[in-house]
Amino acid sequence: MLVNRITRERIKIGETNLVLKTDLREHELPNFILKQRFELKSYIRRNPDFLTSFEPVIAGNPHGSSGQSSSRKSSSDEPPLIVRLMARAGRRAEVGPMAAVAGTISQLSMGFMVENGAKYVIIDNGGDVALKTDQTVVVGLYAGESSLSGELGFKIKFGKTPMGICTSSGTVGHSISFGRSDSVTVFANEASTADALATSIGNATLGKQDHDAVQRSLERAEEFRKSMRGVLVVVGESAGTLGKIPKLVQTDRKVVLGDLFEV
Repeated sequence: MLVNRITRERIKIGETNLVLKTDLREHELPNFILKQRFELKSYIRRNPDFLTSFEPVIAGNPHGSSGQSSSRKSSSDEPPLIVRLMARAGRRAEVGPMAAVAGTISQLSMGFMVENGAKYVIIDNGGDVALKTDQTVVVGLYAGESSLSGELGFKIKFGKTPMGICTSSGTVGHSISFGRSDSVTVFANEASTADALATSIGNATLGKQDHDAVQRSLERAEEFRKSMRGVLVVVGESAGTLGKIPKLVQTDRKVVLGDLFEV
Protein backbone atom coordinates (compact mmCIF):
# COMPACT_ATOMS: atom_id res chain seq x y z
CA MET A 1 0.00 0.00 0.00
CA LEU A 2 1.24 3.48 -0.85
CA VAL A 3 1.46 6.42 1.54
CA ASN A 4 1.10 9.92 0.13
CA ARG A 5 -0.25 13.35 1.02
CA ILE A 6 -3.51 13.59 2.91
CA THR A 7 -6.60 12.95 0.83
CA ARG A 8 -10.31 13.16 1.59
CA GLU A 9 -13.01 10.83 0.36
CA ARG A 10 -16.56 9.88 1.21
CA ILE A 11 -17.59 6.27 1.63
CA LYS A 12 -21.30 5.50 1.65
CA ILE A 13 -22.50 1.95 2.20
CA GLY A 14 -26.09 1.57 3.30
CA GLU A 15 -26.64 3.60 6.49
CA THR A 16 -22.89 4.10 6.86
CA ASN A 17 -21.94 7.49 5.44
CA LEU A 18 -18.44 8.43 6.48
CA VAL A 19 -15.74 10.85 5.50
CA LEU A 20 -12.17 9.56 5.49
CA LYS A 21 -9.07 11.75 5.67
CA THR A 22 -5.80 9.86 5.45
CA ASP A 23 -2.26 9.77 4.15
CA LEU A 24 -2.79 6.22 2.88
CA ARG A 25 -3.32 6.48 -0.85
CA GLU A 26 -4.36 2.90 -1.54
CA HIS A 27 -6.57 0.95 0.82
CA GLU A 28 -9.52 -1.41 0.88
CA LEU A 29 -11.59 0.31 3.55
CA PRO A 30 -14.93 -0.03 1.67
CA ASN A 31 -14.51 -3.81 1.58
CA PHE A 32 -13.62 -3.83 5.26
CA ILE A 33 -16.76 -1.83 6.12
CA LEU A 34 -18.89 -4.15 4.01
CA LYS A 35 -17.55 -7.09 6.00
CA GLN A 36 -18.32 -5.38 9.35
CA ARG A 37 -21.85 -4.54 8.24
CA PHE A 38 -22.44 -8.08 7.00
CA GLU A 39 -21.27 -9.58 10.28
CA LEU A 40 -23.45 -7.20 12.29
CA LYS A 41 -26.55 -7.82 10.19
CA SER A 42 -26.02 -11.58 10.31
CA TYR A 43 -25.80 -11.45 14.09
CA ILE A 44 -28.94 -9.30 14.34
CA ARG A 45 -30.89 -11.78 12.21
CA ARG A 46 -30.10 -14.43 14.79
CA ASN A 47 -30.49 -12.08 17.76
CA PRO A 48 -33.13 -9.44 16.90
CA ASP A 49 -33.15 -8.00 20.44
CA PHE A 50 -29.66 -6.66 19.74
CA LEU A 51 -31.24 -4.20 17.31
CA THR A 52 -34.18 -3.05 19.41
CA SER A 53 -32.99 -3.12 23.01
CA PHE A 54 -32.62 0.19 24.86
CA GLU A 55 -30.95 -1.74 27.70
CA PRO A 56 -27.45 -3.22 27.80
CA VAL A 57 -27.02 -6.73 26.44
CA ILE A 58 -24.36 -9.40 26.76
CA ALA A 59 -22.98 -10.84 23.55
CA GLY A 60 -20.43 -13.60 23.88
CA ASN A 61 -17.41 -13.05 26.10
CA PRO A 62 -17.98 -9.71 27.86
CA HIS A 63 -14.23 -9.02 27.77
CA GLY A 64 -14.11 -9.44 23.99
CA SER A 65 -11.16 -11.86 23.93
CA SER A 66 -11.19 -15.12 21.95
CA GLY A 67 -10.22 -18.36 23.58
CA GLN A 68 -9.93 -16.96 27.12
CA SER A 69 -13.44 -17.67 28.36
CA SER A 70 -14.27 -20.57 30.64
CA SER A 71 -17.30 -21.24 28.45
CA ARG A 72 -17.25 -24.39 26.33
CA LYS A 73 -18.26 -22.37 23.28
CA SER A 74 -15.54 -22.38 20.66
CA SER A 75 -14.06 -19.10 19.45
CA SER A 76 -15.80 -19.69 16.11
CA ASP A 77 -19.13 -19.41 17.95
CA GLU A 78 -18.16 -16.10 19.53
CA PRO A 79 -19.94 -13.03 18.14
CA PRO A 80 -17.90 -10.89 15.72
CA LEU A 81 -15.75 -8.09 17.07
CA ILE A 82 -18.14 -5.32 16.01
CA VAL A 83 -20.91 -6.95 18.05
CA ARG A 84 -18.70 -7.45 21.11
CA LEU A 85 -17.48 -3.84 21.03
CA MET A 86 -21.01 -2.47 20.68
CA ALA A 87 -22.30 -4.63 23.51
CA ARG A 88 -19.40 -3.65 25.77
CA ALA A 89 -19.91 0.05 25.06
CA GLY A 90 -23.63 -0.27 25.78
CA ARG A 91 -22.92 -1.91 29.12
CA ARG A 92 -20.43 0.79 30.06
CA ALA A 93 -22.94 3.53 29.24
CA GLU A 94 -26.08 1.69 30.40
CA VAL A 95 -27.78 1.88 27.00
CA GLY A 96 -28.62 -0.51 24.18
CA PRO A 97 -25.78 -1.64 21.89
CA MET A 98 -27.07 0.13 18.77
CA ALA A 99 -26.27 3.43 20.49
CA ALA A 100 -22.64 2.61 19.69
CA VAL A 101 -22.93 1.42 16.08
CA ALA A 102 -21.62 4.51 14.28
CA GLY A 103 -18.75 5.05 16.69
CA THR A 104 -17.78 1.39 16.56
CA ILE A 105 -17.62 1.40 12.76
CA SER A 106 -15.45 4.53 12.97
CA GLN A 107 -13.20 2.89 15.53
CA LEU A 108 -12.77 -0.34 13.59
CA SER A 109 -12.19 1.55 10.34
CA MET A 110 -9.49 3.68 11.94
CA GLY A 111 -7.81 0.58 13.32
CA PHE A 112 -7.87 -1.05 9.90
CA MET A 113 -6.17 1.97 8.32
CA VAL A 114 -3.50 2.20 11.02
CA GLU A 115 -2.75 -1.51 10.73
CA ASN A 116 -2.19 -0.98 7.01
CA GLY A 117 0.32 1.82 7.48
CA ALA A 118 -1.63 5.06 7.90
CA LYS A 119 0.05 7.69 10.09
CA TYR A 120 -2.82 10.13 9.69
CA VAL A 121 -6.37 8.86 9.72
CA ILE A 122 -9.64 10.54 10.64
CA ILE A 123 -12.92 8.69 10.27
CA ASP A 124 -16.05 10.85 10.60
CA ASN A 125 -19.16 8.68 10.54
CA GLY A 126 -21.97 11.23 10.76
CA GLY A 127 -20.30 13.14 13.59
CA ASP A 128 -18.93 10.10 15.39
CA VAL A 129 -15.20 10.46 14.93
CA ALA A 130 -12.23 8.16 15.45
CA LEU A 131 -8.80 9.59 14.78
CA LYS A 132 -5.10 9.02 15.11
CA THR A 133 -2.94 11.67 13.47
CA ASP A 134 0.61 12.97 13.34
CA GLN A 135 -0.68 16.55 12.99
CA THR A 136 -2.79 18.90 15.09
CA VAL A 137 -6.38 19.24 13.87
CA VAL A 138 -9.52 21.08 14.90
CA VAL A 139 -12.88 19.35 15.23
CA GLY A 140 -15.74 21.76 14.67
CA LEU A 141 -18.59 22.02 17.18
CA TYR A 142 -22.10 21.90 15.73
CA ALA A 143 -24.84 22.45 18.28
CA GLY A 144 -28.05 23.11 16.38
CA GLU A 145 -29.51 26.58 16.93
CA SER A 146 -27.19 27.42 19.83
CA SER A 147 -25.07 30.53 19.28
CA LEU A 148 -22.01 28.38 20.02
CA SER A 149 -22.68 26.27 16.94
CA GLY A 150 -20.07 26.81 14.26
CA GLU A 151 -18.20 29.33 16.37
CA LEU A 152 -16.00 26.97 18.36
CA GLY A 153 -13.83 23.97 17.68
CA PHE A 154 -11.76 21.48 19.67
CA LYS A 155 -8.02 21.63 19.08
CA ILE A 156 -6.78 18.04 18.98
CA LYS A 157 -3.04 17.66 19.40
CA PHE A 158 -1.39 14.77 17.65
CA GLY A 159 -0.51 11.84 19.86
CA LYS A 160 0.43 8.20 19.98
CA THR A 161 -2.97 7.00 21.19
CA PRO A 162 -6.23 7.05 19.22
CA MET A 163 -9.20 9.12 20.32
CA GLY A 164 -12.94 8.85 19.90
CA ILE A 165 -15.01 12.04 19.67
CA CYS A 166 -18.74 11.41 19.45
CA THR A 167 -21.74 13.72 19.59
CA SER A 168 -25.38 13.09 20.41
CA SER A 169 -28.19 15.62 20.02
CA GLY A 170 -31.82 15.80 20.94
CA THR A 171 -32.48 18.60 18.45
CA VAL A 172 -30.32 17.68 15.45
CA GLY A 173 -30.12 14.54 13.33
CA HIS A 174 -31.96 11.22 13.26
CA SER A 175 -30.46 9.50 16.29
CA ILE A 176 -32.83 8.58 19.10
CA SER A 177 -32.40 10.80 22.16
CA PHE A 178 -34.75 11.26 25.10
CA GLY A 179 -33.13 14.54 26.12
CA ARG A 180 -33.15 18.02 24.62
CA SER A 181 -29.46 18.79 24.26
CA ASP A 182 -28.21 20.66 21.23
CA SER A 183 -25.03 18.65 21.58
CA VAL A 184 -23.33 16.27 23.98
CA THR A 185 -19.76 15.66 22.83
CA VAL A 186 -17.81 12.92 24.58
CA PHE A 187 -14.05 12.35 24.34
CA ALA A 188 -12.81 8.84 25.10
CA ASN A 189 -10.04 6.44 24.16
CA GLU A 190 -12.50 4.42 22.08
CA ALA A 191 -15.12 5.84 19.72
CA SER A 192 -17.48 2.96 20.52
CA THR A 193 -17.55 4.00 24.17
CA ALA A 194 -17.76 7.71 23.34
CA ASP A 195 -20.76 7.09 21.10
CA ALA A 196 -22.69 5.13 23.71
CA LEU A 197 -21.84 7.60 26.47
CA ALA A 198 -22.95 10.56 24.36
CA THR A 199 -26.34 8.89 23.99
CA SER A 200 -26.62 8.02 27.67
CA ILE A 201 -25.62 11.50 28.87
CA GLY A 202 -27.82 13.12 26.22
CA ASN A 203 -30.82 11.15 27.46
CA ALA A 204 -30.42 12.84 30.85
CA THR A 205 -30.45 16.37 29.41
CA LEU A 206 -33.83 17.25 30.88
CA GLY A 207 -35.32 20.31 32.55
CA LYS A 208 -37.35 23.36 31.59
CA GLN A 209 -34.44 25.73 32.02
CA ASP A 210 -31.39 25.27 29.82
CA HIS A 211 -28.94 25.49 32.71
CA ASP A 212 -30.93 22.88 34.66
CA ALA A 213 -30.79 20.51 31.70
CA VAL A 214 -27.01 20.98 31.43
CA GLN A 215 -26.58 20.32 35.15
CA ARG A 216 -28.63 17.15 35.05
CA SER A 217 -26.65 15.79 32.12
CA LEU A 218 -23.36 16.52 33.90
CA GLU A 219 -24.61 14.72 36.98
CA ARG A 220 -25.28 11.74 34.75
CA ALA A 221 -21.84 12.09 33.16
CA GLU A 222 -20.21 11.96 36.59
CA GLU A 223 -21.31 8.33 36.82
CA PHE A 224 -19.15 7.49 33.78
CA ARG A 225 -16.09 9.61 34.53
CA LYS A 226 -13.77 6.58 34.55
CA SER A 227 -14.87 5.55 31.04
CA MET A 228 -14.17 8.85 29.28
CA ARG A 229 -11.72 11.72 29.10
CA GLY A 230 -14.32 14.46 29.20
CA VAL A 231 -17.62 15.83 27.90
CA LEU A 232 -19.07 19.14 26.71
CA VAL A 233 -22.84 19.66 26.94
CA VAL A 234 -24.65 22.47 25.11
CA VAL A 235 -28.31 23.35 25.59
CA GLY A 236 -29.36 26.63 24.02
CA GLU A 237 -27.09 29.33 25.41
CA SER A 238 -25.93 27.21 28.36
CA ALA A 239 -22.94 24.90 28.34
CA GLY A 240 -20.95 22.85 30.82
CA THR A 241 -18.00 20.49 30.90
CA LEU A 242 -16.80 17.57 32.98
CA GLY A 243 -13.37 15.99 32.95
CA LYS A 244 -10.64 16.99 30.53
CA ILE A 245 -11.62 18.17 27.07
CA PRO A 246 -9.35 19.49 24.31
CA LYS A 247 -8.69 23.22 24.12
CA LEU A 248 -11.61 25.19 22.70
CA VAL A 249 -10.67 27.59 19.90
CA GLN A 250 -12.70 30.12 17.97
CA THR A 251 -13.27 29.25 14.34
CA ASP A 252 -13.78 31.53 11.37
CA ARG A 253 -15.99 29.18 9.42
CA LYS A 254 -19.47 27.73 9.81
CA VAL A 255 -18.69 24.08 10.34
CA VAL A 256 -21.10 21.17 10.47
CA LEU A 257 -21.16 18.21 12.81
CA GLY A 258 -17.81 16.47 12.74
CA ASP A 259 -16.08 18.87 10.33
CA LEU A 260 -12.31 18.71 10.67
CA PHE A 261 -9.56 20.93 9.36
CA GLU A 262 -5.87 21.46 9.98
CA VAL A 263 -4.65 24.45 11.97
